[in-house]
Amino acid sequence: TIKESIDNQSIVFTDKSTSYVDISDFVELHITEKSDKETTNETLKWVHITISNAKRNLLGNYHKIKRKYLQLYLNEFIYKLNRRYFGDKLFERLIIANITAV
Repeated sequence: TIKESIDNQSIVFTDKSTSYVDISDFVELHITEKSDKETTNETLKWVHITISNAKRNLLGNYHKIKRKYLQLYLNEFIYKLNRRYFGDKLFERLIIANITAV
């Protein structure tokens, strides 16, 4: 899955979980960081904020989410998260995305 989903010239940041295969075989650079109190407060701060916002969004807007549709709900959350600062340029961004098929 990693080989098919990530470009081989990518730089990947992960925690030091033992559940990962050796990602460095598939990407240019794999940087790991042990999750502790300091990294949680500094490096991973926005990751934790995003996860908690996603949980709150899903629990607040939708009730009894079925596992079958969970990925679709998460995709919608990420779509909104990535486009929150487009503002006036939203239309132009949609045109560019449509033309380039991104």
